[in-house]
Amino acid sequence: QDYTWEDHGYSLINRLYPDVGQLLDEKFQVVYNLTYNTIAMHCGVDTSVLRRAIWNYVHCVFGIRYDDYDYGEVNQLLERNLKIYIKTVACYPEKTTKQIYTQFWRHFKHSEKVHINLLLLEARMQAALLYAL
Repeated sequence: QDYTWEDHGYSLINRLYPDVGQLLDEKFQVVYNLTYNTIAMHCGVDTSVLRRAIWNYVHCVFGIRYDDYDYGEVNQLLERNLKIYIKTVACYPEKTTKQIYTQFWRHFKHSEKVHINLLLLEARMQAALLYAL
């Protein structure tokens, strides 16, 4: 059975700690929806598919999979070096090095790489909360 933040985690945490669910949900939504609509040198790009792929890949790394998501998108959108970086930061943050950071998306701005970090850390937090709840 699917156990998602939207359907189960949010309401359960609100019962345990009133108003905390709303604060966490807003935090997740702000990071998930954060975009400049640019990728490298291209402006006016809809990055929602990429953001969803990163979020779902982090959840997948922690064993959370969604039946209604096509995980083929993850393989199409996330290059191998980016997957290595995401898995390292999410699972073994102490092993993250500058070399791993510079290996993925070499021609992208640092602000875009920082956004990747925000996405993966919030997705990791949500995955941990789903397990805890």
